[in-house]
Amino acid sequence: MLVSDFDYSLPPERIAQVPPERRGTSRMMVLPRVVGEPVHRSVSDFPDYLRPGDLVVFNDTRVFSARAEGRWEDTPGRVEVLFVEPSGTHPGAWTALCKSSRPMKPGRVALLCGGELRATVLEKDSASGRVVFSLEHEGDFFELLDRTCVPPVPPYIRRGPGDPRVGLDRERYQTVYARETGAVAAPTAGLHFSEELLRRIDETGARRAFVTLHVGPGTFRPVKTDTVETHVMDSERYEVPERTAALWRETRANGGRVFAVGSTSVRTLETVASEHGGRIEACAGRSSIFIYPPYRFAAVDAMLTNFHLPKSTLLMMVSAFAGRERVLAAYAEAIREKYRFYSYGDCMLMV
Repeated sequence: MLVSDFDYSLPPERIAQVPPERRGTSRMMVLPRVVGEPVHRSVSDFPDYLRPGDLVVFNDTRVFSARAEGRWEDTPGRVEVLFVEPSGTHPGAWTALCKSSRPMKPGRVALLCGGELRATVLEKDSASGRVVFSLEHEGDFFELLDRTCVPPVPPYIRRGPGDPRVGLDRERYQTVYARETGAVAAPTAGLHFSEELLRRIDETGARRAFVTLHVGPGTFRPVKTDTVETHVMDSERYEVPERTAALWRETRANGGRVFAVGSTSVRTLETVASEHGGRIEACAGRSSIFIYPPYRFAAVDAMLTNFHLPKSTLLMMVSAFAGRERVLAAYAEAIREKYRFYSYGDCMLMV
């Protein structure tokens, strides 16, 4: 299958640069998975599609201010670091992506966060481009980053130096139910939900549950191969708690439907199902699942997700869920109807 099969043309003005004024007010296209025309609604209508006994699964990862700037200790040269996750081979160290004109040689020291964070290069993986840093700082690492750095919004959300909208990003590039710190990108379908909308979900008789998948920079990594099958996904950390696994099993046993909020919730559930004979069990691990047509979903019956980039792995997943031609036709209609696209944009419910 060709990557070009998932291309479409998006006018630049359709890329949302800021979130809506209030959570829960974005537009929501409802696309039946099998047959039927799209319906134009609001995300505030999401509870209308739930029945008692359904289960709605959210990703409760918390985005941290992963993008740090500074200089090299021995030169005035600038360096930008995007912290990704704790190192799996060096206790206390972190892996990161870096922008610098200097080679990442072991022993070189970057002074970040206004000098409050000293990061020493331990090694660089030439295949992934990731650098491992040992860190020296006072106090909590995440608190230091949140205080001195900026939220890692994706590159299509344009922010210049001193942009006042960074303050807005600190609040709105985060779900209201975020709990587990570790993501460098938000699970963006969850950004639509306010406390009021969550309360209305509870009133339907549906239940809510959480998984954790710490979204990494690979979510924005373009597919550089010509064929879909040869692309390799970055792996990301996930966890499914016992309560969520039990609720999933109970929902399926009683004939209820599982609604996944966001592609990250889908990937987590489908990863676990693929490793446990189609069932959800409490577990933790790393997911590198790549979902593209044709794919038989084992854990999810409905999906709420934003509108994704052309030729992206996320668009391929959505196409596997509702059919490539149906999805691309719905995207074309969304463009005609002036929907807002990408992280701060509107959403689509496939049910």
